[in-house]
Amino acid sequence: MKKIKWLLMAVFVLALAVQAQDKLLTVEDIYNANPGRRVAFSGRPTFGLRWSKDGTSFVKYEGGMMVKVNAINGESVPLFDNKKMAGVLTQTEGFSLDDASRIAQSSNLQMNEADTEILIRHKGDLWVYDIPTGSVKRITDADGDELEADFSPDGKKVSFVRGNDLYVVDVASARETRITEDGDKHILNGYLAWVYEEELYGRGQNRGYWWSPDSRTIAFLRLDDAAVPMFVIADDTVIDQVVEDVGYPQAGDPNPLVTLHVADAGSGAVKTVDTSKYKPDDFLISNVDWSPDSRRVIWQGQNREQTYLDLNATDRADLRTTTLFRETTKAWVASPGSPTWLRDGSFIWESPRDGWQHLYHYGADGKLIRQVTKGDWEVGSFYGVDQKNGFAYFSATEHSPIAPQIYRIKLDGTGLTRLTQKEGSYSASFNSPAFTYFVATWSDINTPWQTTLHKADGTLEKVINENKVDVLSEYQLGKPEFLKVKNRDGFEMEAIMIKPPDFDPSKKYPVLSHVYGGPHAPQVRNSWGGSGYMWHQMMAQKGYIIWVLDPRSASGKGEKETWTAYKQLGVTEYLDLADGVKFLKTLPYVDGDRIGIWGWSYGGYMTNFALTHGDLFKVGVAGGTVSDYRLYDSIYTERYMLTPQNNPDGYAKTDLASKAKDLHGKLLLIHGAMDNNVHMQNTTRLVYELQKAGKQFDLMIYPTQRHGVGYPPQVYHMYNMITDFLLKNL
Repeated sequence: MKKIKWLLMAVFVLALAVQAQDKLLTVEDIYNANPGRRVAFSGRPTFGLRWSKDGTSFVKYEGGMMVKVNAINGESVPLFDNKKMAGVLTQTEGFSLDDASRIAQSSNLQMNEADTEILIRHKGDLWVYDIPTGSVKRITDADGDELEADFSPDGKKVSFVRGNDLYVVDVASARETRITEDGDKHILNGYLAWVYEEELYGRGQNRGYWWSPDSRTIAFLRLDDAAVPMFVIADDTVIDQVVEDVGYPQAGDPNPLVTLHVADAGSGAVKTVDTSKYKPDDFLISNVDWSPDSRRVIWQGQNREQTYLDLNATDRADLRTTTLFRETTKAWVASPGSPTWLRDGSFIWESPRDGWQHLYHYGADGKLIRQVTKGDWEVGSFYGVDQKNGFAYFSATEHSPIAPQIYRIKLDGTGLTRLTQKEGSYSASFNSPAFTYFVATWSDINTPWQTTLHKADGTLEKVINENKVDVLSEYQLGKPEFLKVKNRDGFEMEAIMIKPPDFDPSKKYPVLSHVYGGPHAPQVRNSWGGSGYMWHQMMAQKGYIIWVLDPRSASGKGEKETWTAYKQLGVTEYLDLADGVKFLKTLPYVDGDRIGIWGWSYGGYMTNFALTHGDLFKVGVAGGTVSDYRLYDSIYTERYMLTPQNNPDGYAKTDLASKAKDLHGKLLLIHGAMDNNVHMQNTTRLVYELQKAGKQFDLMIYPTQRHGVGYPPQVYHMYNMITDFLLKNL
C-alpha cells in the first residue's frame, strides 16, 4: 500500500513538473507594448556598477537612489540624500516638484570625480548641486542649450558647447570664458559631426573636447562640414512637418575637415596643432587623449581609407609634434582607443597587426619594448595594469572563441592565467588603480546575467546578484546546440541551432536563419541573448529550427579572418552562408525547400544579398538594410571598401538595387522612416527597382523611428508582423 502511495505521489509530482514547463511563448510575453505586462525573462540583472575612488566600494543604483556598497561586507549607504536634494531643487526657481523628484532619483546623474557635486542640465541651462552643503547653484543663464557639459578633473570648472562654440564656466563664481567664436551650422568646436560620432568616437558620444589631467588645458576638435552633403529626414506624423538637415558624407563624398586645437581653460587662449603633414581632404583624427603628466596631447591621425594610423604626441608648451609610430596591417586599421599609460611614461597599446588583437608594450619614445600577449586568440576588453605587481588584466577568447573569459599576464609576457572558470561569457570591472578586486558579469546561452565579486587572482569573494529567473522554467524551450561547420576553404564557422522543444528526428522542419555578418561582429556567443533570443525560442516552439551562423569575416576569430571581406563586403559572407545551407540540407530532419533568413542593418543587407544572388532561401525579412554601400557613410564604408573611385568593381558588387530583377523568394522590407544611420533611401531605391522588375514584396515603414525600432507599440507591432509573415510564407 505504501509503495502505491509513493508511486502515485511521484506521478503527481512529475505531472506538476511537466505542467510547469508547458507554457508556450507569445509576442505579448516578450514585446508587449505595456512594460508591466512583459515577462521579465532576463530577470533583474545588475549593470552599471562603478568603483568608487577608495577602491573598496562600488556605486550602484538601487531603490530609486545611488548607493555606495562596501565590496567585502556588502554594507550600503546612500551616496547622497536624494530627498534632501529634491527638497532643495523644489525651492529653486525653475524646478517643479516633478522635475526635482525625477532628477534626484535619476540613475544617470553626472558627478565630479570626488562624488561631492552633481551637474544638472535643466531647461537648457546648468546647475551644480553641492552634496556636503546641500546647496544648488545656477552656473549658466543664456539662450541656447549647453551640450556635452562636464566637470574639469579637479571639479572647479565645467565645460560645455553652446551654439557650436566651446565654453568654460567657473563653478565658484559662475564666470564664463568663451573659448571659440566661430561656431555656426557648419563649424563645430568641441562637438562632433554625425559621422565622427557614429564611426570614430562612439554612438551617443558627441563630445569633441578633452580636459588635461591638471585641469589647465582643453584639447578640442574643430570640424567644418560645409562641403559635406546634407541629408534631409522628416517626421510626417505631425501637422507641421518636422525636418532634420544633417551632414552625412556617403562613400567618396567630402568628409568634415578637421583640425586640432589646445585652449587655456583660464584665459581662453587657443593654439592650433600643426597637421600639415596630412592632406586636409584625406585626413581623420580618430582619437585624442592626454599623457598623464598633461605635457602632451596624444592623437591619432589617419587617411580617410584608414590604411594606416599614426600615433602622434604634441607638446603642450611649444606644440612640437612627434609621430611615435605608424600602425599598418594587411588591410585597414581601426583606432584601438587611447594608450594605457604607466608611471614610467611607457604605455600599453592594442593592435591586430599579426592578425589577432593583442597587447604591446611601448616606451615613451614610441619604440616597441615587447609584444605582451600572443597566440591564435584575441584580447577583447583591456582593463588596465596593476603597476605595483606588474599584471595586465583583460578579457580574451583564449579558452573559447564564443565565450570570453577574464585573464591576467605579466608585462614581460609570462604567466598568462585564466581568472574565471565557469563556462560562458564574462566581462569585468576592476577597482583601478589598486587592482585588488573585480566585479564580473557572467551569462551563458541559457542563463541571464549574474554579478559576482572576485579577488584579483580570480578567487570568488561573493555573489552580488544571482539574478535567478525562475520564470524560464515555466516555458517549453528548445535546447541550444553549438556546432562547427566547415566552409569551402575548410574554415570552421561557429553556429547555433535551436530545435523545437518537441523535436521529432523523423520529421522535416523548416529553418529560420538569423544573420548579421558584419566585419568582426560575431552573433554566435555562449551568452544570454535577451528578448531576441526568446523570440527565436518562440519561433522554435512554432515548429522552426533556428539557425545562427557566423560567416568567416564575422567570426571574431582574429582580424586576419575579417580581412577576407576586404574590398568586397557581402561576397564571401554570402558564400559562407551558402555553405551553412549546404550543411543544413545534409540533415535528415531539415526541409531544404523551406529555409528562411532574416537580419537587421548589415543583417538586412545580407538578407537582401542572399535573396538576389541565389535561390537558397524561400523567404527573407530585411530590416534597416543597406542596399548599396555607395549610400552608406564614408568612414565605415571606406575602412572596408576604400572609396568608390578606388574600388569601383567592389562597390558594383554591393549594389543590390541592380540585382532586383534576380530576387528569389518572398521578401519583407522594414525601415524606420527617420533612420539617420542607414537612410530610408536604401530601401526606397531597392523598392523602386523591385517595382520596375515586376517583383512582389511586402514593405513596412515605422514613422518616427531611427535605425532601430524602439518605441514599444511599434516594436510589438513589428514582431507580430514578422511572426505572421513567417508563419504564412515559411
